[in-house]
Amino acid sequence: MPISAQGEAASARVSDGFRWTQLVIGVVCMTMIANLQYGWTFFVPDIQKQFGWNRDAIQWAFTLFVLFETWLVPVEGWFVDKYGPRVVVVFGGVLCAAGWVINSYATTLTMFYVGQVVAGIGAGGVYGTCVGNALKWFPDKRGLAAGITAAGFGAGSALTVAPIQAMIADKGFQAAFFSFGIGQGVIVVIMAMFLLSPKTGQVPPPVVNAAVVQTRRNYSPAEVLRQPIFWLMYFMFVIVGAGGLMVTANLKPIAADLHIDKTPVTLMGVTMAAVTFAATLDRILNGLTRPFFGWVSDKIGRENTMFIAFGMEGIGIYLLYLWGHDPVWFVLLSGFVFFAWGEIYSLFPSTCTDTFGSKFAATNAGLLYTAKGTAALLVPFANAMQQSHGTWDAVFLIAAGANILASLLAIAVLKPWRAGVIRKGQAEMGPVGAAA
Repeated sequence: MPISAQGEAASARVSDGFRWTQLVIGVVCMTMIANLQYGWTFFVPDIQKQFGWNRDAIQWAFTLFVLFETWLVPVEGWFVDKYGPRVVVVFGGVLCAAGWVINSYATTLTMFYVGQVVAGIGAGGVYGTCVGNALKWFPDKRGLAAGITAAGFGAGSALTVAPIQAMIADKGFQAAFFSFGIGQGVIVVIMAMFLLSPKTGQVPPPVVNAAVVQTRRNYSPAEVLRQPIFWLMYFMFVIVGAGGLMVTANLKPIAADLHIDKTPVTLMGVTMAAVTFAATLDRILNGLTRPFFGWVSDKIGRENTMFIAFGMEGIGIYLLYLWGHDPVWFVLLSGFVFFAWGEIYSLFPSTCTDTFGSKFAATNAGLLYTAKGTAALLVPFANAMQQSHGTWDAVFLIAAGANILASLLAIAVLKPWRAGVIRKGQAEMGPVGAAA
């Protein structure tokens, strides 16, 4: 039996069809947890109306969700790397359902906070597992595979934008929390039964080309945390992620503050209220961008793609600041911003695995994914800034500048630095690593 460079018995290569089946299972699971993040904005106005709490106090529930969704992913990733994906996703699906059921009975801010924490832990288990598994199954197409998987999370809520709003309007937000929570959780648990991790030899080796630089060395999570380049990627993830999370959590409140949320908008023969149109378009484009830019990064390189995408988002946010008061431009530009933002969830995991290897992909990508939680801490401050100034102008300008900074860091600092780190890692492996 063939032996791998790591000393493990190599299994026979599986078919591409089997690999794609595993990817599709992950996408379905991601679709089922999408509403936990992207559907929250529709509940906020009704929660505020019923209980009279300040919006920034309510939005701490969103921040807690993102924190617990992200900051526990490295622990969940460790379980995946050691025991496989199935048990973690089953656990996650149960908690996702339980979190929204708690929300359906919540009558205090503390109960909402608890519900969002529970849902966040569950969503993190599902998200981190599915992305990590995709990175392992597709070392030859990491950007595309991570992008397709993340697209389930980005676009998964697009089909339920109207149904959730309709149920909130007809039966109340409590019924929407309960019904969607149970339904989504059950489907995740069922799909988890079919998830597997690849064994040594079952997948092709990492690609070797001039555009995409990948290491043959596998860094442990402890080693990754000691690499300064990891913290550069972390900082970039935070400053890019914060702007998108701010819009995600506040899309409906922003439209309401601009007095355009209920204004009818007609595009290509379709008419909807501005906020509904924007939310639907945003989710679709937020999903499409992940495999698109993932595929682009497989062709032209991760950092080159970051330079383009982050620059686009900076420009888009600035134009939203200038023209967002017009309902048509609000719909179009919010879609553009989400298209330029969502790719971080394919580019950063694939860049992390390219740099630090695939053996501990779930844990290492999970460590980087905690940057999303750090970025979420800035969302309540954005709300506080808006309330103190009375407008979103300062928030938009800061977010636009942060994205332009990340764009420049990607091409001027990250690209040459990462190439040097990978060369050093290959040299440390010696002749065996060079021939792997």
